[in-house]
Amino acid sequence: MTTSTPGWGILGTGGIAAAMTRDLQLDGHTVAAVGSRSSESAVRFAAANAIQRSHGSYEDLVADPDVDIAYIATPHPQHAPNALLALAAGKHVLVEKPFTMNRREAQQVADAAEAGGLVALEAMWTRWLPHIERLQEIISDGTLGELRSVVAHHAQRVSPDPEGRMLNRSLGGGALLDLGIYPVSFAWDVLGAPSEVLALSTPTATGVDRQTSILLGYESGAQAALTTELDAAGDNSAIVVGTDARVELDATFFAPTSFRVVDSKGHVIETYESRIDGRGMQYQARAIERLIAAGGGEDARLPLSQSVAIMGTLDTIRERIGLEYE
Repeated sequence: MTTSTPGWGILGTGGIAAAMTRDLQLDGHTVAAVGSRSSESAVRFAAANAIQRSHGSYEDLVADPDVDIAYIATPHPQHAPNALLALAAGKHVLVEKPFTMNRREAQQVADAAEAGGLVALEAMWTRWLPHIERLQEIISDGTLGELRSVVAHHAQRVSPDPEGRMLNRSLGGGALLDLGIYPVSFAWDVLGAPSEVLALSTPTATGVDRQTSILLGYESGAQAALTTELDAAGDNSAIVVGTDARVELDATFFAPTSFRVVDSKGHVIETYESRIDGRGMQYQARAIERLIAAGGGEDARLPLSQSVAIMGTLDTIRERIGLEYE
């Protein structure tokens, strides 16, 4: 790294890039530069977010000597090409979810990171949030008993513009990759790799999935029931059920939130309330910086190998529902 603390380069200038930048700065990280496909967009973003340097191309951003980590915040189909561009320039990468468009691309990114001795991490920010850390402690200490099921829902009412990102097949649109990634990743986090994948979906007029329901089966006998939709707002809660107790996560389960641990007789035995600064995206930044400081490896909360495998699960779901991208 060029300085005692790594310099961040923001690759992309959309809403998620702005949210990440705010949390990075709030948490004391160094945001060195921003890059966009146009100088005008980069200059506007830099001015709005107090970033000293802007670049009118992604190539220039990853060539910046003060950038050590590239945060990839472009539309889904560009995640793999942009991550590979940054890795080829010797930069570590934090890649927005979904990590890539499919498992093949994810493996390419993982291979490039390994070949370059660099760190690649999926920006599934939920994994490092304090309430999820506490949930994992509760599961590990046996409070829930044997895990039986996960139920998770992510539904939003998005723009109906057929050319917009969410409905556009060429941009990887649809509920599954943008919204459904959260419950799928959550089920992986709690129950691990599924042994069976079933899915049912309803398409939009543009050919992406409007609403998808997913059932994951596990060798243990546990099951996960997951739903996602893009034209109706849900409560976006989740529940983890065990033989001795359950955890009820309030809306929005994948963002900082509260939960209750309820025993088999219906008694609340623990209540958790999230109290954090910012949106909570700084925790994933801390995770990748720890990995870099340690000289690489995989993060225990979200190993890169698991991000690749999760893309494989999403591939299987797409096969089940007949969702293909241009």
